[in-house]
Amino acid sequence: MPFSRYKKAKIYFTEIGKGSTVILLHGFLETSLMWKDFLPSLSQKHRVLCIDLPGHGQSECFGYTHSMDDMAGCVLAVLKTLRIRKAKLIGHSMGGYVALAFADLYPDYTKGICLFFSTSRADSVQKKKNRSRAISVVKENHTSFIRVAIPLLFRSKFRKLKKEAIKSVKEEALKTSKQGVIAALEGMKRRPSREILLKFPPYPIHIVSGKKDPIIPVSTMEKQMNRSENVSGIILNKPGHMGHIEAPEECLRELMWFIKK
Repeated sequence: MPFSRYKKAKIYFTEIGKGSTVILLHGFLETSLMWKDFLPSLSQKHRVLCIDLPGHGQSECFGYTHSMDDMAGCVLAVLKTLRIRKAKLIGHSMGGYVALAFADLYPDYTKGICLFFSTSRADSVQKKKNRSRAISVVKENHTSFIRVAIPLLFRSKFRKLKKEAIKSVKEEALKTSKQGVIAALEGMKRRPSREILLKFPPYPIHIVSGKKDPIIPVSTMEKQMNRSENVSGIILNKPGHMGHIEAPEECLRELMWFIKK
């Protein structure tokens, strides 16, 4: 099985296709499997890497906190394993935070970033408090936390109509270990703002957001779009936070546009 290593922990990845490299980074409580329906299209003319971030999927944990910088280090480890010099990164939610950290730390390896239902801003004071409360709940019963948290990522109408789809996401999330959940929550809570990267990026940045996203308010995302010539953005009408499930065709169109840009 394809593994790289970071701080002695195994980091799992897959690759498909040939051409310029595109890296897909999943969000919190997800795995690289979230991209499976998009891979046939994205890999037609590109080499696509899917990485399980530490503590998720088949990648191991390496500490109490998995900072976004450390997760970016995992991405770099995979690139070095495969001897890849430059890539575009697409990150969903937490994966977007990792993509930004990667671009900040390793600009010479960065060809472009797509923030896919993600934000360049740090957590607000209230959001940090919420994450601390979540960590306390996870320590008591992490499966209960996951069962409650997953449905809240979707818009309310979708939760009523697509219970089976949400059940599938929940089942995959329940495979995440308690340590993996806590380490990611700590890392997200402590991450810095990287909004400065949107001002004069030397590579394209594309932002895809959902009008009904219950996690990242659309007003927050509007302020981050079109900050410079190299920054573009779109707000999709249908989806909540899980656009790849709630509005797959529209989201695939945006990702295809970004990697061809």
